Amino acid sequence: KQQNLTHQKEYIYCNFNKYIPRNLDEQKMRNCLVQEAQTLIQLSQVKRITSVFFGGGTPSLANPLTIAAVLDTVSQCAHLAEGTEVTLEANPTSADASCLAEFQKAGINRLSIGVQSLNNTELKLLGRNHTSCDALRTLEEAKKLFAGRTSIDLIFGLPGQTNASWIQGLEELLTVCDDHISLYQLTLERGTSLFKQVHQGSLPMPDPDVVSEMYECSRHVLQNSAFHQYEVSNFARNVRALSTHNLSYWQGSQYIGIGPGAHGRFVPWGDGKVHREARIQTLEPDVWMKEVLAVGHGTRKRTELSKLDILEEVLMLGLRMDIGITHKHWLQFAPDLSLWDAFGESEEVKELEECGLLLLDDKGLRCSWRGLAVLDSLLLTLLNQFQKAWVEREKTFNQT
Repeated sequence: KQQNLTHQKEYIYCNFNKYIPRNLDEQKMRNCLVQEAQTLIQLSQVKRITSVFFGGGTPSLANPLTIAAVLDTVSQCAHLAEGTEVTLEANPTSADASCLAEFQKAGINRLSIGVQSLNNTELKLLGRNHTSCDALRTLEEAKKLFAGRTSIDLIFGLPGQTNASWIQGLEELLTVCDDHISLYQLTLERGTSLFKQVHQGSLPMPDPDVVSEMYECSRHVLQNSAFHQYEVSNFARNVRALSTHNLSYWQGSQYIGIGPGAHGRFVPWGDGKVHREARIQTLEPDVWMKEVLAVGHGTRKRTELSKLDILEEVLMLGLRMDIGITHKHWLQFAPDLSLWDAFGESEEVKELEECGLLLLDDKGLRCSWRGLAVLDSLLLTLLNQFQKAWVEREKTFNQT
């Protein structure tokens, strides 16, 4: 997750780390990305990289040589098998046909396009600098280069949006999209222009029930178009279209974040540590580069994660997937506290099962189709129950 620009701009709706260039030294930025990748991979002592994702901002503004340099470094520091998924997030205005071809030559084999909407009024509201025509043109070019490996992002729940207008736009995109779609509900973030406008009353947000209807209708429309919902926000037409990188994230795998503002989760074995850490890189690019040049990386914050922290993450992220959490997978993280032990005797969990929202069986723990749509509310019950089970486990261990 990185964005190689150097002066902050006003955010309309999204708080990603994004900067306007002021005398950018791209070679220096490239060298620092390479240095940090090398340092952190060596620190993690990882032997094999299963996916690479260039995102968090607008990495399609980067020079393809920078992408190539990072990938070369990754492959030198760890095993990066041929055909490993390498995704680039792209905005339509920064990804014309020749540019996309250069990214492909640099090693990109999957594209995620921030279409967001095909309604120009909505795009303007979001502060996007592309039009629906730009988005459709980029999508067509992407499908030629990354056939079966092109994803699009869409946002619903916008001010003034109705269920009818949202579904109309989704159906239009279904006639031209590739095999993967991600749907995200608009979240108003403090410090953004949109947050301010809504809270001042100048922009009306849709009623929460209408937003829920948008999501539910979307699921049915996509299902009827042969898209399988494999995660709360993600839909794919076939197995090949699934995002390997995101699946690893939802399964609680370790990941290394490089670049300004990047987040990571890994065990820094090279420092003699044995516990996983949550790591955040310095946000400001200029400061981040100084730190990388001084010590090899720009990690600003390191938080050691307890076993309980990790298990709660595994629970919250794993239940986002349609397959949920298998018993085998859970036991890799908690060999002494099975899913049955944690949830099998809970009356609250049984009630969720009886309501048809949750399943706990020989396969593992997972949401039903209906349950996925209300996962946030289910997690309140499940996390509370898990914390109770954890306390009981600790008491038992302390007594033996």
